[in-house]
Amino acid sequence: MEKKEKQLPSTPAIQVLERMFALIDVLAESEDAISLKSISEKTGLHPSTTHRILNDLAIGRFVDRPEAGSYRLGMRLLELGNLVKARLNVRDAALEPMRELHRHIQQPVNLSVRQGDEIVYIERAYSERSGMQVVRAIGARAPLHLTSVGKLFLAADEPHRVRAYATRTGLPGQTHNSITQLPLLERELAKARQYGMARDNEELELGVRCIAAGIYDDQHRLIAGLSISAPADRLDEKWLSQLQHTAHAISAALGDHA
Repeated sequence: MEKKEKQLPSTPAIQVLERMFALIDVLAESEDAISLKSISEKTGLHPSTTHRILNDLAIGRFVDRPEAGSYRLGMRLLELGNLVKARLNVRDAALEPMRELHRHIQQPVNLSVRQGDEIVYIERAYSERSGMQVVRAIGARAPLHLTSVGKLFLAADEPHRVRAYATRTGLPGQTHNSITQLPLLERELAKARQYGMARDNEELELGVRCIAAGIYDDQHRLIAGLSISAPADRLDEKWLSQLQHTAHAISAALGDHA
């Protein structure tokens, strides 16, 4: 006779996600690997259902199988957890220095991170007095090759990864200034590597120019970028040293001493 599955609290709209969350919660409760039988009993799921979902999670490295019939949380969860932790830490470390920089220059200061082929804006310091018509909202996204911070991340990539990005995305443009050809992009990235900063010359939005400096963690890995946005005719090159100083201070707060 088939074992009746216990009704789980209904929150996710898709049943398999509800079951997956239940399995992960059970694995999280145990410091050691736990048997399929025990997992099935604790979740109230039939062993065959439990086995099927755990195997799918193992493919994605969300679950490990140290030996046949036993399971534990996988390294992918640790990687994702560290990524979230790093992003939360960089936001906390950056917020006050960003506000201080904004007080000095009176232009928007943005904090953004890479997510796949895009930049995601996670914080900003901004006031109406800046005169900016376009301000990127927190959570907004933009293609890497059209943004100053995105160029920093591309510049940190190996050449074959940059070529793969160009092939994958097709380097779409937003304005007549957008870089849509790989040789031009490669030259732009070479400048970013040489000078330790990058620019957006009205490539994402007409009338808006940006400069960016990188933020690094305790392993000197590029984890975020700090950028200043300004009307194209008002971007002051004197701001660059202040931007770099602020980015360096944030990096130092995160443990970078390079």
